[in-house]
Amino acid sequence: MIAVPWAVYAAGALALAASQAAGWAATQLAPAAGVRVLIPHALALTVVHNQGIAFGLLARFSPAATIGLALTVLAALFYNRGAWPAAPLGQWGFGLIVGGALGNVMDRLRFGSVVDYLDVYVWPVFNLADAAIVVGAGALVAASVAGRRRR
Repeated sequence: MIAVPWAVYAAGALALAASQAAGWAATQLAPAAGVRVLIPHALALTVVHNQGIAFGLLARFSPAATIGLALTVLAALFYNRGAWPAAPLGQWGFGLIVGGALGNVMDRLRFGSVVDYLDVYVWPVFNLADAAIVVGAGALVAASVAGRRRR
């Protein structure tokens, strides 16, 4: 059995806590059914309840089905964790992915949808958990490439 390094837990807990706190803050700061502009033409808080997965795909699936899909992907990631880079960057990347995914699962359990709130005007509205998943995936790719260069 492969032990899970502390960095995975730390990154996951950080991503999960930050995504839940930011989601709560966004719902409190954004006006009902409105937009709060933070940086004109660059960043706004726009609260959207996303029923689907990325970019609203599979929106017709029930919350239970999308939670099941997310948990299946997380289980596959953990099952194959021995294949991920052991470098600290890879561990942090893995943890960010797990924490971000769990943040979105928690939204689905609490609200029946994912609460998205970051609007950068050139991309669909997203949340901090989504950002953690993307940054984590980038970190895993970078750690994999760096590991191959060392061989």
